[in-house]
Amino acid sequence: MPTSDIIVYVVYAVIGLAVLIFGSIFLMFISTWVKARLNGAPVSLLNLLGMRLGGVPYDLVVQARINSVKAGIPLTTDQISAHYLAGGNVVPTIQALIAAQKAGLKLDWDHACAIDLATKGSEKSVIEAVRTSVDPKVIDCPNPASGRTTIDGVAKDGIQVKVKARVTVRTHLERFVGGAKEETIIARVGEGIVSTIGSAESYKKVLESPDSISKTVLARGLDVGSAFEILSIDIADVDVGENVGAKLQQAQAEANKSIAQAQAEIRRAAAVAVEQEMKARVQEMQAKVVEAQAQVPLAMAEAFRSGRLGVMDYYKMQNIQADTSMRSSIANPEEKK
Repeated sequence: MPTSDIIVYVVYAVIGLAVLIFGSIFLMFISTWVKARLNGAPVSLLNLLGMRLGGVPYDLVVQARINSVKAGIPLTTDQISAHYLAGGNVVPTIQALIAAQKAGLKLDWDHACAIDLATKGSEKSVIEAVRTSVDPKVIDCPNPASGRTTIDGVAKDGIQVKVKARVTVRTHLERFVGGAKEETIIARVGEGIVSTIGSAESYKKVLESPDSISKTVLARGLDVGSAFEILSIDIADVDVGENVGAKLQQAQAEANKSIAQAQAEIRRAAAVAVEQEMKARVQEMQAKVVEAQAQVPLAMAEAFRSGRLGVMDYYKMQNIQADTSMRSSIANPEEKK
Protein backbone atom coordinates (compact mmCIF):
# COMPACT_ATOMS: atom_id res chain seq x y z
CA MET A 1 0.00 0.00 0.00
CA PRO A 2 1.40 3.36 -0.94
CA THR A 3 2.56 5.63 1.84
CA SER A 4 0.17 8.36 0.83
CA ASP A 5 -2.80 6.04 1.30
CA ILE A 6 -1.59 5.10 4.77
CA ILE A 7 -1.34 8.75 5.72
CA VAL A 8 -4.87 9.35 4.45
CA TYR A 9 -6.22 6.42 6.48
CA VAL A 10 -4.46 7.70 9.61
CA VAL A 11 -5.88 11.16 9.11
CA TYR A 12 -9.34 9.74 8.62
CA ALA A 13 -8.93 7.61 11.76
CA VAL A 14 -7.84 10.61 13.82
CA ILE A 15 -10.68 12.71 12.48
CA GLY A 16 -13.13 9.90 13.18
CA LEU A 17 -11.82 9.48 16.70
CA ALA A 18 -12.06 13.21 17.31
CA VAL A 19 -15.61 13.25 15.96
CA LEU A 20 -16.47 10.30 18.14
CA ILE A 21 -15.03 11.96 21.25
CA PHE A 22 -16.68 15.27 20.43
CA GLY A 23 -19.94 13.51 19.76
CA SER A 24 -19.76 11.66 23.07
CA ILE A 25 -19.06 14.92 24.93
CA PHE A 26 -21.81 16.65 23.03
CA LEU A 27 -24.29 13.92 23.82
CA MET A 28 -23.21 13.97 27.50
CA PHE A 29 -23.70 17.71 27.91
CA ILE A 30 -26.31 18.35 25.23
CA SER A 31 -29.27 18.58 27.59
CA THR A 32 -27.52 20.89 30.02
CA TRP A 33 -26.04 22.99 27.24
CA VAL A 34 -29.42 23.38 25.53
CA LYS A 35 -31.18 24.19 28.81
CA ALA A 36 -28.66 26.90 29.63
CA ARG A 37 -28.87 28.44 26.17
CA LEU A 38 -32.67 28.40 26.09
CA ASN A 39 -32.83 30.14 29.50
CA GLY A 40 -30.50 32.95 28.47
CA ALA A 41 -27.51 31.67 30.46
CA PRO A 42 -25.34 30.01 27.81
CA VAL A 43 -22.41 27.85 28.84
CA SER A 44 -19.75 26.53 26.50
CA LEU A 45 -19.09 22.83 26.11
CA LEU A 46 -15.49 23.33 27.16
CA ASN A 47 -16.68 24.99 30.35
CA LEU A 48 -18.98 22.06 31.05
CA LEU A 49 -16.16 19.64 30.36
CA GLY A 50 -13.84 21.58 32.68
CA MET A 51 -16.41 21.41 35.51
CA ARG A 52 -16.88 17.69 34.87
CA LEU A 53 -13.17 17.02 35.05
CA GLY A 54 -12.81 19.28 38.12
CA GLY A 55 -15.37 17.30 40.10
CA VAL A 56 -17.97 20.05 40.07
CA PRO A 57 -21.63 19.06 39.52
CA TYR A 58 -22.19 21.04 36.33
CA ASP A 59 -25.96 20.48 36.39
CA LEU A 60 -26.15 22.17 39.79
CA VAL A 61 -23.91 25.06 38.73
CA VAL A 62 -25.80 25.64 35.49
CA GLN A 63 -29.16 25.56 37.25
CA ALA A 64 -27.89 28.03 39.88
CA ARG A 65 -26.61 30.34 37.13
CA ILE A 66 -29.94 30.14 35.32
CA ASN A 67 -31.74 31.15 38.53
CA SER A 68 -29.42 34.08 39.12
CA VAL A 69 -29.59 35.30 35.51
CA LYS A 70 -33.37 35.06 35.52
CA ALA A 71 -33.37 37.23 38.67
CA GLY A 72 -31.13 39.79 37.02
CA ILE A 73 -27.92 38.81 38.85
CA PRO A 74 -25.15 38.19 36.31
CA LEU A 75 -23.03 35.43 37.83
CA THR A 76 -20.52 33.30 35.98
CA THR A 77 -20.05 29.58 36.26
CA ASP A 78 -16.55 30.18 37.58
CA GLN A 79 -17.90 32.18 40.56
CA ILE A 80 -20.46 29.53 41.39
CA SER A 81 -17.95 26.71 40.96
CA ALA A 82 -15.43 28.46 43.21
CA HIS A 83 -18.02 28.76 45.99
CA TYR A 84 -18.92 25.09 45.63
CA LEU A 85 -15.27 24.02 45.81
CA ALA A 86 -14.84 26.21 48.93
CA GLY A 87 -17.47 24.09 50.67
CA GLY A 88 -20.38 26.48 50.27
CA ASN A 89 -24.03 25.75 49.66
CA VAL A 90 -24.61 27.05 46.15
CA VAL A 91 -28.40 26.93 45.89
CA PRO A 92 -29.19 28.57 49.30
CA THR A 93 -26.62 31.28 48.59
CA ILE A 94 -28.25 32.07 45.24
CA GLN A 95 -31.68 32.08 46.86
CA ALA A 96 -30.50 34.42 49.62
CA LEU A 97 -28.93 36.76 47.05
CA ILE A 98 -32.15 36.85 45.03
CA ALA A 99 -34.25 37.46 48.18
CA ALA A 100 -31.96 40.31 49.26
CA GLN A 101 -32.20 41.92 45.83
CA LYS A 102 -35.98 41.68 45.79
CA ALA A 103 -36.14 43.21 49.26
CA GLY A 104 -33.82 46.04 48.29
CA LEU A 105 -31.02 44.98 50.63
CA LYS A 106 -27.39 45.65 49.87
CA LEU A 107 -25.82 42.21 49.44
CA ASP A 108 -23.33 41.17 46.78
CA TRP A 109 -22.16 37.71 45.79
CA ASP A 110 -18.90 37.75 47.75
CA HIS A 111 -20.61 38.86 50.95
CA ALA A 112 -23.35 36.24 50.52
CA CYS A 113 -20.68 33.56 50.08
CA ALA A 114 -18.88 34.80 53.21
CA ILE A 115 -22.09 34.58 55.27
CA ASP A 116 -22.83 31.11 53.92
CA LEU A 117 -19.37 29.84 54.81
CA ALA A 118 -19.50 31.53 58.23
CA THR A 119 -22.76 29.78 59.12
CA LYS A 120 -21.68 26.39 57.80
CA GLY A 121 -22.06 23.70 60.44
CA SER A 122 -24.34 25.79 62.64
CA GLU A 123 -28.08 26.18 62.98
CA LYS A 124 -27.91 29.47 61.07
CA SER A 125 -27.85 29.97 57.31
CA VAL A 126 -27.47 32.76 54.82
CA ILE A 127 -31.16 32.48 53.91
CA GLU A 128 -32.14 32.95 57.58
CA ALA A 129 -29.82 35.95 57.81
CA VAL A 130 -31.54 37.61 54.85
CA ARG A 131 -34.99 36.59 56.07
CA THR A 132 -34.33 38.05 59.53
CA SER A 133 -33.07 41.23 57.92
CA VAL A 134 -36.38 41.54 56.06
CA ASP A 135 -38.65 40.13 58.77
CA PRO A 136 -37.27 40.95 62.28
CA LYS A 137 -37.24 38.16 64.84
CA VAL A 138 -38.04 38.18 68.54
CA ILE A 139 -35.55 36.88 71.10
CA ASP A 140 -36.71 35.88 74.58
CA CYS A 141 -34.56 37.24 77.39
CA PRO A 142 -33.55 35.18 79.25
CA ASN A 143 -33.36 32.26 76.87
CA PRO A 144 -35.74 29.51 78.10
CA ALA A 145 -33.15 26.92 77.03
CA SER A 146 -30.80 28.22 79.74
CA GLY A 147 -33.16 26.98 82.47
CA ARG A 148 -34.00 30.45 83.77
CA THR A 149 -37.37 32.08 83.28
CA THR A 150 -36.73 35.60 84.61
CA ILE A 151 -33.97 38.17 84.99
CA ASP A 152 -33.68 39.04 88.69
CA GLY A 153 -32.51 42.40 89.98
CA VAL A 154 -32.59 44.04 93.42
CA ALA A 155 -33.68 47.66 93.92
CA LYS A 156 -32.02 49.93 96.46
CA ASP A 157 -34.73 49.18 99.04
CA GLY A 158 -33.70 45.51 99.01
CA ILE A 159 -36.74 44.12 97.18
CA GLN A 160 -36.09 41.71 94.33
CA VAL A 161 -37.77 42.33 90.96
CA LYS A 162 -38.22 39.57 88.36
CA VAL A 163 -38.43 40.64 84.72
CA LYS A 164 -39.12 38.91 81.41
CA ALA A 165 -38.13 40.78 78.26
CA ARG A 166 -38.55 40.27 74.53
CA VAL A 167 -35.98 41.77 72.19
CA THR A 168 -36.88 42.46 68.56
CA VAL A 169 -33.81 42.35 66.33
CA ARG A 170 -33.03 42.62 62.66
CA THR A 171 -29.98 41.12 60.99
CA HIS A 172 -27.28 43.58 60.05
CA LEU A 173 -25.85 41.91 56.94
CA GLU A 174 -22.72 44.06 56.82
CA ARG A 175 -21.79 43.02 60.37
CA PHE A 176 -23.04 39.45 60.24
CA VAL A 177 -19.62 37.96 59.55
CA GLY A 178 -17.57 38.39 62.73
CA GLY A 179 -20.38 40.05 64.67
CA ALA A 180 -21.72 38.86 68.03
CA LYS A 181 -24.72 36.58 67.85
CA GLU A 182 -27.92 36.13 69.86
CA GLU A 183 -26.21 34.93 73.05
CA THR A 184 -24.33 38.22 73.32
CA ILE A 185 -27.53 40.24 72.79
CA ILE A 186 -29.28 38.27 75.54
CA ALA A 187 -26.37 38.73 77.92
CA ARG A 188 -26.14 42.48 77.26
CA VAL A 189 -29.87 43.03 77.66
CA GLY A 190 -29.89 41.01 80.89
CA GLU A 191 -26.99 43.02 82.27
CA GLY A 192 -28.74 46.27 81.36
CA ILE A 193 -31.98 45.19 83.05
CA VAL A 194 -30.21 44.17 86.26
CA SER A 195 -28.28 47.45 86.32
CA THR A 196 -31.43 49.50 85.73
CA ILE A 197 -33.33 47.74 88.50
CA GLY A 198 -30.39 48.14 90.87
CA SER A 199 -30.29 51.91 90.28
CA ALA A 200 -34.01 52.31 91.13
CA GLU A 201 -34.70 53.78 94.57
CA SER A 202 -37.65 51.46 95.16
CA TYR A 203 -39.17 48.44 93.51
CA LYS A 204 -42.42 50.41 93.28
CA LYS A 205 -40.91 52.71 90.68
CA VAL A 206 -40.03 49.70 88.55
CA LEU A 207 -43.56 48.34 88.84
CA GLU A 208 -45.08 51.75 88.07
CA SER A 209 -43.10 52.30 84.86
CA PRO A 210 -41.59 49.10 83.46
CA ASP A 211 -41.07 50.87 80.13
CA SER A 212 -38.32 52.90 81.81
CA ILE A 213 -36.26 49.71 81.88
CA SER A 214 -36.56 49.17 78.14
CA LYS A 215 -35.86 52.83 77.38
CA THR A 216 -32.78 52.90 79.58
CA VAL A 217 -31.41 49.63 78.22
CA LEU A 218 -32.16 50.54 74.61
CA ALA A 219 -30.33 53.85 74.98
CA ARG A 220 -27.09 52.06 75.82
CA GLY A 221 -26.49 50.87 72.26
CA LEU A 222 -26.22 47.19 73.12
CA ASP A 223 -26.10 46.14 69.47
CA VAL A 224 -22.66 47.65 68.88
CA GLY A 225 -20.34 45.04 67.37
CA SER A 226 -23.12 42.50 66.99
CA ALA A 227 -24.66 40.93 63.92
CA PHE A 228 -28.05 42.41 64.79
CA GLU A 229 -29.75 45.75 65.08
CA ILE A 230 -31.99 46.03 68.15
CA LEU A 231 -35.32 47.54 67.15
CA SER A 232 -37.10 47.38 70.51
CA ILE A 233 -36.91 45.90 73.98
CA ASP A 234 -40.32 45.11 75.44
CA ILE A 235 -40.93 44.14 79.06
CA ALA A 236 -43.29 41.19 78.89
CA ASP A 237 -43.71 40.59 82.64
CA VAL A 238 -42.64 42.18 85.94
CA ASP A 239 -43.05 40.49 89.31
CA VAL A 240 -41.92 41.09 92.89
CA GLY A 241 -39.54 38.55 94.35
CA GLU A 242 -37.96 38.09 97.77
CA ASN A 243 -36.95 40.72 100.28
CA VAL A 244 -33.25 40.29 99.73
CA GLY A 245 -32.38 43.24 101.95
CA ALA A 246 -34.15 41.70 104.95
CA LYS A 247 -32.45 38.37 104.35
CA LEU A 248 -29.08 40.05 104.22
CA GLN A 249 -29.79 41.93 107.45
CA GLN A 250 -30.90 38.70 109.12
CA ALA A 251 -27.76 36.95 107.97
CA GLN A 252 -25.67 39.87 109.24
CA ALA A 253 -27.45 39.76 112.60
CA GLU A 254 -26.76 36.03 112.88
CA ALA A 255 -23.13 36.67 112.05
CA ASN A 256 -22.90 39.43 114.66
CA LYS A 257 -24.54 37.15 117.22
CA SER A 258 -22.03 34.41 116.53
CA ILE A 259 -19.17 36.89 116.85
CA ALA A 260 -20.54 38.21 120.16
CA GLN A 261 -20.96 34.68 121.51
CA ALA A 262 -17.42 33.83 120.51
CA GLN A 263 -16.07 36.95 122.19
CA ALA A 264 -18.10 36.22 125.35
CA GLU A 265 -16.74 32.69 125.41
CA ILE A 266 -13.23 34.10 125.11
CA ARG A 267 -13.84 36.44 128.06
CA ARG A 268 -15.37 33.61 130.13
CA ALA A 269 -12.41 31.37 129.41
CA ALA A 270 -10.05 34.19 130.40
CA ALA A 271 -11.97 34.73 133.66
CA VAL A 272 -11.85 31.00 134.46
CA ALA A 273 -8.12 31.01 133.80
CA VAL A 274 -7.62 33.97 136.15
CA GLU A 275 -9.74 32.27 138.81
CA GLN A 276 -7.70 29.10 138.56
CA GLU A 277 -4.53 31.13 138.77
CA MET A 278 -5.76 32.85 141.97
CA LYS A 279 -6.67 29.51 143.50
CA ALA A 280 -3.22 28.24 142.68
CA ARG A 281 -1.67 31.25 144.38
CA VAL A 282 -3.85 30.71 147.46
CA GLN A 283 -2.71 27.11 147.65
CA GLU A 284 0.86 28.26 147.28
CA MET A 285 0.45 30.76 150.13
CA GLN A 286 -1.22 28.15 152.33
CA ALA A 287 1.66 25.79 151.64
CA LYS A 288 4.08 28.47 152.79
CA VAL A 289 1.98 29.05 155.95
CA VAL A 290 2.01 25.32 156.71
CA GLU A 291 5.75 25.29 156.19
CA ALA A 292 6.13 28.25 158.53
CA GLN A 293 3.90 26.60 161.13
CA ALA A 294 6.02 23.49 160.96
CA GLN A 295 9.02 25.56 162.09
CA VAL A 296 7.23 26.84 165.21
CA PRO A 297 7.66 23.70 167.38
CA LEU A 298 11.31 23.56 166.53
CA ALA A 299 11.78 27.20 167.46
CA MET A 300 9.86 26.67 170.73
CA ALA A 301 11.93 23.65 171.66
CA GLU A 302 15.07 25.59 170.99
CA ALA A 303 13.78 28.49 173.09
CA PHE A 304 12.88 26.18 176.03
CA ARG A 305 16.25 24.56 175.89
CA SER A 306 18.05 27.87 175.91
CA GLY A 307 15.75 29.32 178.60
CA ARG A 308 14.52 32.22 176.42
CA LEU A 309 10.85 31.07 176.52
CA GLY A 310 8.70 30.53 179.61
CA VAL A 311 5.53 28.56 180.21
CA MET A 312 3.34 31.64 180.04
CA ASP A 313 4.84 32.68 176.77
CA TYR A 314 4.03 29.25 175.36
CA TYR A 315 0.33 29.45 176.34
CA LYS A 316 0.14 33.00 175.02
CA MET A 317 1.46 31.87 171.63
CA GLN A 318 -1.07 28.98 171.62
CA ASN A 319 -3.88 31.47 172.15
CA ILE A 320 -2.62 33.61 169.29
CA GLN A 321 -2.53 30.60 166.97
CA ALA A 322 -6.04 29.55 167.94
CA ASP A 323 -7.31 33.07 167.36
CA THR A 324 -5.60 33.15 163.95
CA SER A 325 -7.14 29.80 162.97
CA MET A 326 -10.59 30.99 164.03
CA ARG A 327 -10.30 34.16 162.04
CA SER A 328 -9.10 32.20 159.00
CA SER A 329 -12.06 29.79 159.19
CA ILE A 330 -14.46 32.72 159.50
CA ALA A 331 -12.91 34.42 156.50
CA ASN A 332 -12.94 31.21 154.36
CA PRO A 333 -16.11 29.23 155.20
CA GLU A 334 -15.79 27.10 152.02
CA GLU A 335 -12.44 25.69 153.18
CA LYS A 336 -14.05 24.84 156.50
CA LYS A 337 -16.71 22.79 154.70
